[in-house]
Amino acid sequence: MRTVDEAVARAPREICLRLAADVERWPDHLPHYRWVTFRDRRGFADGVVEMAAWRHFPGFRWPIWWVSEMEPDLDAGRVRYRHIGGITRGMEVLWEVRGESEEKTRMKIVHEWSGPRWPLIGNLAASLVIGPHFISHIAGRTLAGIVRAAEAAHGDGT
Repeated sequence: MRTVDEAVARAPREICLRLAADVERWPDHLPHYRWVTFRDRRGFADGVVEMAAWRHFPGFRWPIWWVSEMEPDLDAGRVRYRHIGGITRGMEVLWEVRGESEEKTRMKIVHEWSGPRWPLIGNLAASLVIGPHFISHIAGRTLAGIVRAAEAAHGDGT
């Protein structure tokens, strides 16, 4: 399973990258995030992080949770995650933040995963249900929230 989600912000790359990498502050900007906590911090955007969010459906919300090893390459505008806990264990995630001009930044999240370790149906469940209806849905909301926060910060001059 591979999902790719993208968004463009009318804000400089540095603002977008800072907001995208500062995962502990995501619940401040992203109402679908329940919490983000470092279990083992090695530096800014670096270490083992536990995340929890809501997947909204009409009339109810489904709680989701995972643990990732997070590794930044801020000079290159990338943050990599490897899911090490939760149903998505083994998933590889790449955030890329690229400035297209001084005032325009493209953000992309790529998720790659072979699916849960369920005999016969793991890959199918990932491709048909988990990827499009959970991962991509939440990634899209996350990107939209980071875009809003970046554009607001840029408008404030911060």
